[in-house]
Amino acid sequence: MTLLIVGLLILVVGGWAYGKYCEKQFAPDDRQTPAYAKGDGVDYVPMKNWKNTLINLLNIAGTGPVLGPIQGILFGPIALITIPIGCVLAGAMHDYFNGMIATRNGGAQMPRIVSKYLGKGTKGLYMVFSSILLMLVGVVFVYTPGDLIVYDIIRPSEASATWVIWVVYAVIFLYYVAATIFPIDQIIGRIYPVFGAFLVVSAIGVLIGVFADGGKALGNLNGLLLNADGTFTPFAGSFVGHYQKLPFIPVFFITVACGIMSGFHGSQTALIGRTIEKEKQGRTVFYTSMIMEGAIAMAWAVGAMVLFNRAALNEAGDALIAGAALNHNTTKMVGVISREFMGNIGGLLAIIGVIVLPITSGDTAFRALRLQLAERFNIDQGSAPKRIRLSIALFIPAIVILVFAKTNANGFNILWRYFGWANQTLAVFALGMTSVYLAQHKKNYWISFIPMLFYTFIVFSYILHADIGFNLDRLLGLTKNDPHNYLASYILGAIIAVLYGFYVWKRMHNTTEDLTSYDP
Repeated sequence: MTLLIVGLLILVVGGWAYGKYCEKQFAPDDRQTPAYAKGDGVDYVPMKNWKNTLINLLNIAGTGPVLGPIQGILFGPIALITIPIGCVLAGAMHDYFNGMIATRNGGAQMPRIVSKYLGKGTKGLYMVFSSILLMLVGVVFVYTPGDLIVYDIIRPSEASATWVIWVVYAVIFLYYVAATIFPIDQIIGRIYPVFGAFLVVSAIGVLIGVFADGGKALGNLNGLLLNADGTFTPFAGSFVGHYQKLPFIPVFFITVACGIMSGFHGSQTALIGRTIEKEKQGRTVFYTSMIMEGAIAMAWAVGAMVLFNRAALNEAGDALIAGAALNHNTTKMVGVISREFMGNIGGLLAIIGVIVLPITSGDTAFRALRLQLAERFNIDQGSAPKRIRLSIALFIPAIVILVFAKTNANGFNILWRYFGWANQTLAVFALGMTSVYLAQHKKNYWISFIPMLFYTFIVFSYILHADIGFNLDRLLGLTKNDPHNYLASYILGAIIAVLYGFYVWKRMHNTTEDLTSYDP
């Protein structure tokens, strides 16, 4: 329990202090924001500070800060410290500068900003990664809330489950179409406060349940070992360790993903960069929103930790919990955690809160993708027919991907792993962009440059080793005795991080371009 309290203090106190420091580096002023300078009644619309903060929180908080930490806590109690430290120093900093730099550049979307600060050669690469990620986000965030609605709320018979779930998917897609096409203040700006209430209830409810538990199970958990009979045994005195012996670096950071840092957030903060009324509202809207997401991640991580430990100690519900964990069915764990700590009624509210998370990220994922493509191909988005045609072009491949994910036995797991990796890879671009921006304005660029190097190493060492990537260590014969031998991937990942760091450093210090001016 002490570790949880320390983690929450790091998140709150550290977030307050480091948020002020990041704000000082950016130095917001009283200039006119794009919401007024470019007001079009569709995407450039001034909205109140509280509404922008809530919308941004719901935009960035998909199922990542729930499902990721539930899996991440299987690495041991270290997650309760790593999540808040990473959120304060990397995730919230990343979101703040993305949103503020987008605002300063006339509300431009991320591909254009990345191109400006990292060079035109990166624009196409970022655009491809970003488009794929946003499409995957949209599809994944139809799949996960749809399954929760069907299996935890509707609970149809086995005979009717197939057609019921496709009906639910269709309804979610129809909402996404409307949210993508209509002006941002007409649907998103009105419905999100209601969604936000469910979100807050779910996270707070789980935390209250954990504290009410008195730390009994939490205090005893020091990591988990998987036994041959499918039960768990706690490590004796272990602070970190995964029951499948997965290495903490890099797998933990890819697994937890959004609970610490997410490249997807760049596309969302750029959206809100078009609606904030004053630059000085940015710290609340962008930085604090990510701190709140970190708190959500902490709540679900510690909730899962308590229940996993009860399973390890062979207490009530151990078969259900262990079964969900062993099958990596984190969606099922959401229902178990919700009902365990909040009862049937409170658990239902918590589940609704988790359903809200992906839906309120999926809609703006498609919206951000529409805006990025429109900006890239100069398609006027003030015209409703053009918005509709572009949106239809996006939803057709999304439906195809969803069908693949649902009909292929391993389809969703493949999508989720690519989503997690691509998510962190996009953040590497954004951190490089921020480093160049800060260096050009003679500010402390180390606050983004160091996390950039670290995450470059993480994403490349992961994809070089992974079976969805290059299988490097297996091809070199290094995994015969240890399937998790990352030696070659670590070495090459470190080399790539250094090379990328050198490229960004040149952009920071040797460029003759004037990058301190703002695009109209």
